[in-house]
Amino acid sequence: MGFAHGAGFLFRGLKMWRQRPALMLLGIVPALVVLILLLGLFVTVVLLADDLIGWATPFADDWSALWRGVLRIGLYLAVIIGSLFLSMITFTGLTLAVGDPFYEKIWKETELMLGGDVPARGVGWWRGALDGLGLVALGLATTVLVFVIGLVPVIGPIVGPILGVMIAGRLLAGELVSRALEARGMNRAAQKALLADHHPTMLGFGAVVQLCFLIPFGAVLMMPAAVVGSTMLAREVLDAAGIGGCVPETPAG
Repeated sequence: MGFAHGAGFLFRGLKMWRQRPALMLLGIVPALVVLILLLGLFVTVVLLADDLIGWATPFADDWSALWRGVLRIGLYLAVIIGSLFLSMITFTGLTLAVGDPFYEKIWKETELMLGGDVPARGVGWWRGALDGLGLVALGLATTVLVFVIGLVPVIGPIVGPILGVMIAGRLLAGELVSRALEARGMNRAAQKALLADHHPTMLGFGAVVQLCFLIPFGAVLMMPAAVVGSTMLAREVLDAAGIGGCVPETPAG
């Protein structure tokens, strides 16, 4: 079990497009709406970033053209990279918040297809929406980190995006997998304990999903597959732990 194994869950989820296309189309509706909104905001940032950076750095006006250009180009790249990662992680959180009923249907049908003990109901729209918004908040923190690292000369624009994909991917994987676990009565502490030995698998799954989100319109097509793949991942972890049905919550602390 490792990074490649985790990445394979997304491709297993993609097979559902062939097996249950009508079901998967449900997941496109909220994803497409959120994508259009975020795409418009991202284009606005790209168009306005240069002017905003010039306005925010008046102290560089008296610098030589070389160093002024280095500073402002570096800031421009940092803003664009940060906005891109913010868009990716915000897309996931907002899509889960808006489209929870759609994705719960996909999750439930995947559970039924896998067989075994299936929870009678999911986590509910309000809980799903709150979890999605929580993912947005964590995405904001990740974006700040990527932005700061991106300011480091030479290596920043390279290390920042790589680290951002890894962190954002891990957050995404944790959020998606949590749906199947919460439906079985597992709180966050219990989930953390269950997944403690599966970090490479979780990272591999989340990272490949995030990379696919970089493909134009890839996020729209991949989001339903990511829900299916995360459900399969959760079931594998549960089966490995010998847990089939609902389990009692682990007390916090």
